[in-house]
Amino acid sequence: MIRTLFKKIVVAYNGSISSLHAVMYGVMMAKIYKCQVKVVYVVDTDSIKRLVLKKFLVNDEGQVFTTELESSAERDLSHVVKMAKSKGISLETEVRHGAVWSEVIKAANDCKADMILLGDSNKSAGTSVLTRGRLGIQDCEIIGSSNCSVMVVRQPMVEQMFKLL
Repeated sequence: MIRTLFKKIVVAYNGSISSLHAVMYGVMMAKIYKCQVKVVYVVDTDSIKRLVLKKFLVNDEGQVFTTELESSAERDLSHVVKMAKSKGISLETEVRHGAVWSEVIKAANDCKADMILLGDSNKSAGTSVLTRGRLGIQDCEIIGSSNCSVMVVRQPMVEQMFKLL
């Protein structure tokens, strides 16, 4: 029997429209290919710590930002769970703390994911993704360091496709 190409997918989600498109794509993949989807939201405490160390923020401000990001993460993840349920799909969600790229990779390794889905953070035109700067530093780190396949979702009609599913 031939093994399917992917059974477990991790979606990096940060509340942005592009990452929401990646979640929608993951839900569609789960529905069509019967795979498991885990949505990971990383509270970027690594960047906050660096801002505190460089004295751009005082320690109390860093803690306030962290608390606000955690609250936002829970609210945003609740939204995607409801969205997936509307399509008959059950998602696993997780909030992590640290550097975004390393936590996404750790999450994928921990659940033995076959694929990581990322949203396209920049919709500008260009021929080469990496040379034109279309991907952020975090995305490039994930692509370069991941132990599994990484897919950047650029489907222009993903919202319309999701509605039809």
